[in-house]
Amino acid sequence: MLSMSLFLFLTEAVLISLSGVMAPGPITAVVVGKGSQSPRAGAMVAIGHGIVEFPLMVAVFLGVGRLLDAPVLKAAIGIAGGVFVAWMGVGMLRQFRQDAIRPEGEGRSPLLSGILLSITNPYFLVWWGTVGAALILRSFEFGLIGFIAFGLGHWLCDLAWDSLLGLAAFKGGQFFGNRFQQVVFVISGVMLLFFGGRLIWDGLRVVLA
Repeated sequence: MLSMSLFLFLTEAVLISLSGVMAPGPITAVVVGKGSQSPRAGAMVAIGHGIVEFPLMVAVFLGVGRLLDAPVLKAAIGIAGGVFVAWMGVGMLRQFRQDAIRPEGEGRSPLLSGILLSITNPYFLVWWGTVGAALILRSFEFGLIGFIAFGLGHWLCDLAWDSLLGLAAFKGGQFFGNRFQQVVFVISGVMLLFFGGRLIWDGLRVVLA
């Protein structure tokens, strides 16, 4: 009975996780942009994301999640994160001017991009302080094994989706060549500018409210 209940919980948790993982955002844009150059870019972004996410899961369980709902912290993370994301967008748009895309993209490794985008994304932090916190508390109904299974299951959703996106972008780059990569970088850059602007605006609204 316990194993069936745990299975049902994990199924629900995976579906909820996928709804967040698959939503367009800065990480999606970076995975597509860097994936056009390397088939492993998506997986490396997911690993960088996990480096932030696993400790955060533990912190949320210990009660830090309540701090993520503080308006001042939300505003600070939003504005700082928005500036960083917009800066990455500008870096990607610069690639369009080049005759050949450099293998290292705009100069930052996918692993580091995954780490930095996770730290500076207020929506990611607030999700863990609300939805994620609720799922973590439920996971502990099944003991430590429930918490570990939930954490791994959630991150594997990130890994699977980002790897798929990165591989699809890489295959497209191989087939269509450098022009495809330039177009991908423009689209990804514009997306990052949009998301960066939205993060800054949301942060300013909290300050001005």
